[in-house]
Amino acid sequence: MNIIIPMAGMGKRMRPHTLTIPKPLIPIAGKPIVQRLVEDIAKVCPEKIDEIGFIIGDFGAEVEEKLLKTAEKVGAKGRIFYQTEALGTAHAIQCASDLLTGPVIVAFADTLFSANFKMDTSPDGMIWVQKVEDPSAFGVVLVNEQNVITDLVEKPQTFVSDLAIIGIYYVKDGQWLKAEIDHLITNDLKEKGEYQLTNALENMKKKGAQFVTGAVDEWLDCGNKDATVYTNQRILELVKKTENLVSQKAVLENSVVIEPCYIGPDVILRNAVVGPHVSIGHGTVIENCVVSNTIIQEKSHLSRVVVANSMVGNFSQFHGQALDLSVGDYVAIR
Repeated sequence: MNIIIPMAGMGKRMRPHTLTIPKPLIPIAGKPIVQRLVEDIAKVCPEKIDEIGFIIGDFGAEVEEKLLKTAEKVGAKGRIFYQTEALGTAHAIQCASDLLTGPVIVAFADTLFSANFKMDTSPDGMIWVQKVEDPSAFGVVLVNEQNVITDLVEKPQTFVSDLAIIGIYYVKDGQWLKAEIDHLITNDLKEKGEYQLTNALENMKKKGAQFVTGAVDEWLDCGNKDATVYTNQRILELVKKTENLVSQKAVLENSVVIEPCYIGPDVILRNAVVGPHVSIGHGTVIENCVVSNTIIQEKSHLSRVVVANSMVGNFSQFHGQALDLSVGDYVAIR
C-alpha cells in the first residue's frame, strides 16, 4: 500500500502562519497536521504501508527532512515529489505517478479525522465521507442500497446528498487511476480550469469500477485559523487518554494547567493559568498569563496577557502591561 499526500498549496487562508512553514506542518496537539494524518490512516489501514509520497512546492531541505521522518515513524519509506504549477488535484497526483502501482491512498493534507473502522480493501475503491448539514460547499457522493457510489457531484446548489467527500480516497488499482489521470492531462480535459481527481474517478466508475464509502466519525478541518484552533481542541480531547501530552522537561512555577493541554519540552510556565485546550511548543515561555483554547508554537514569549481562541507562531513576542488601576462602579474595560 502506498500513500500520496498532495500538499503543495500556498495555504493563503492560514497566513501569516504559513509564511514560514507549509500549512501541513502547523502543530496540532504537539504534532504536525500531516504527521497526525499519516498516523490516523495507518491505524485504519489493514495493509503495510510501503511508501509515502509528499507532493510539495519549494519548501526547503529542512521541511523535506521532517516529511521523510514522518514516513519513517509509521515504518514506511518517504519520497518527495514537486508540483511547480497549481493545475489541480489530478495533476498533483500525477507528480507522484511512480507510486501509482497497486493499492494506493490519496489524502489531502488539510484535513484530520476520527474513525473507528478497518478499511475494506476488497472493493475497487473507497471515498471517505461524512454527513454534513450544508453540502453545497463540498463535493458529495450518491450511493445505492449496497453503499456503492452511483454519482459524484461537486458543490451541488440543489440537494442531492449530504455525504461530503473529506479528501481521502482509496483505489485498489493505482495503475488504472494513473491511466485515467494521464488521459485527462494528455487531452487537456479540465474542469473549472484544472485537472480534477474526481473526473478521473468518474471515468473509472463509468468503465465498471465500483467505489464504496467509508464513513468517518468526525471530520476536522484545518483550513483557517478558527477551524485549526477548534481542531486542536478536538484532537486534544480525542488523544488525552492515549498520548503523553505534558512533557517531563516542562517547567511549571506557581502555575496551573487545566487539561487537556499539550505542553512541550523546555516550556516554562510562570505564574500562569493555561487551559483547557492549549498547545504550547518547545521552548516557549509564558509568564503572568491566562491562556485558553490556543495554539502557541515554538520559542515564543508571552507575558501579562489574556489569550483565548488564538494562534501564536514561532519566535513571537507578546507582552502586555501591568496596570495600576482605580476602577469605579459600572465600568467595563475591554
